[in-house]
Amino acid sequence: MAAIRVLVVDDSVVVRRLVSDALAQAPGVEVVGVAANGRLAQAKVAQLRPDAVTMDIEMPEMNGIEAVRALRAAGHRMPIIMFSTLTERGAEATLDALAAGATDYVAKPSNVGSVQESIAKVAHELVPRLRSLVPVPGLGAGVAGAAPASATGAPVAGSGFASVPRAAVGAAAVRRPVTTRPAPAPHAMRLMVLGSSTGGPEALSRVLSSLTAPPAVPVLVVQHMPPVFTRQLAARLDRLGPATVVEAAGGELLRPGTVYIAPGDRHLEVRRAGTALETVLTDGPPVNFCRPAVDVLFRSAVRAVAGDLLAVVLTGMGADGRTGCQEVVDAGGTVLVQDEPTSVVWGMPGAVATAGLAHQVLPVTEVASAVERALFTGGVAA
Repeated sequence: MAAIRVLVVDDSVVVRRLVSDALAQAPGVEVVGVAANGRLAQAKVAQLRPDAVTMDIEMPEMNGIEAVRALRAAGHRMPIIMFSTLTERGAEATLDALAAGATDYVAKPSNVGSVQESIAKVAHELVPRLRSLVPVPGLGAGVAGAAPASATGAPVAGSGFASVPRAAVGAAAVRRPVTTRPAPAPHAMRLMVLGSSTGGPEALSRVLSSLTAPPAVPVLVVQHMPPVFTRQLAARLDRLGPATVVEAAGGELLRPGTVYIAPGDRHLEVRRAGTALETVLTDGPPVNFCRPAVDVLFRSAVRAVAGDLLAVVLTGMGADGRTGCQEVVDAGGTVLVQDEPTSVVWGMPGAVATAGLAHQVLPVTEVASAVERALFTGGVAA
């Protein structure tokens, strides 16, 4: 089987070697070249046509954000995974890179005892992303114009994030058959919960910027992101649409029209507080290897409001949210998921859809209207 061909871009010789060594240990992954800055990366991409690129952010001559923007403008649609630092500045730059068209990001190793531990950490974070984003290696994903005409990678109007759907990041979109559930009987909704991961910032921006009014119920969101990043994400999303978006602090009484983002490395739950609902942050063990975890939020929502609940699962790796959606369905709630062609990775929504737990499977561009219809009418179309 052909290997996933990766170009490593970083101005640090040490980091280039670290990433190259980490990838060299992974079966089915090959480093085909390195570049010391974004300008050199452009030439290397044209020459080598890699299946994926890892990209540093701060580099001389042309930084990573500028390089991503230039590569997307030139028509290259391979996945670009940014290397970021877990700081306010790193978080802001990473979100800027995602807005420019980067696909995902990993954190640079910090407070690691040895070189071998650093290599192992990079491999642990990077290799699964590559295998998820490039499931069919060797297809020339780096060739300019390889993406469908509709997959432009251009920024979504008003969203602040670029759109690089799954069909445009090096994977042939495999349409997996799904059967949607019959629509539940219409009933009043008290709460909406949403989970997302890889590609989530852009998908969230599309959904929230497309709302025509503040949501009629409180909305709680788990986006798989580290600390600091979630605060920056909430601030950006707050500027996009009619909803108020905040990072959850814990102990807040939930208010309609407000979106509460789970902070990185904390589980977000909801519980009854008399006749009201409030947020709860916990430091429990990771679930599905994640903290915050979608399943933790969804299960708590079912305990709080039973079936008076709308659950939405957007693009992301893994299967976090599938078990929670089972509980939502069993309680009589409603489940919407993003479809495969518009997902960067159809892991989380695909796990829900292929388990037969979704009432609707929708392109990301139709999620906002479906959400408003469900919240307004108390259900989804049959």
